[in-house]
Amino acid sequence: MEKIAENMVEVVPKTTLRERTRLAMRGEVSAIAFRLFSEQGFEKTTVEQIAAEAGLSRTTFFRYFGNKQEIVLEKFTEFGLHVAAALAARPAEERPWLALRRAFDVVVDASTGDTSQSLSLMRLLSEACALMTRQWEKTQGWQTLLVPEISQRLGKRGERNAPIRATALAASAITCLDAATDAWSACNGEIPLAVLLDQAMGALSELE
Repeated sequence: MEKIAENMVEVVPKTTLRERTRLAMRGEVSAIAFRLFSEQGFEKTTVEQIAAEAGLSRTTFFRYFGNKQEIVLEKFTEFGLHVAAALAARPAEERPWLALRRAFDVVVDASTGDTSQSLSLMRLLSEACALMTRQWEKTQGWQTLLVPEISQRLGKRGERNAPIRATALAASAITCLDAATDAWSACNGEIPLAVLLDQAMGALSELE
């Protein structure tokens, strides 16, 4: 699930060589971990294995990640930021529900790259019970990122109750995305995620 839309304009602060090296190592450790998770499952993959594959000691591994769950859940934070950026980039006159659907193309596009890797991640999150609570926390973080933009769009349409409607719309959209990704994983990717997401969000298209 490595392909992420690069449509976010951001001001990148200058970083030191040490910080760039640290970020590069985190990326390398993450890639190795996902390969091992895919090959042998999340529960059977140990921190020691990941560290050994990366040429690190167990102690050094913990300088980059607090635990192996953090490696997986970091992806959700990354996607949340890109989804929020995609939402902000949508046309101002576009209806909020449609804008949310189009913003989720960041996730859809990732699923069309390496389907097997994307499916592995979805199954990983479904099967690793230790991750489920924190996964929910991450998606609620997405809600926090999306609500301000939706609220602003609703406000421009003269809606007095924009904040509460924005919260409802964002939460509902995230639930639709979860339902679509669950169905996509269940059918082994045979039905495109875009189709399943359209079906899920279409069922609630009258929310606006």
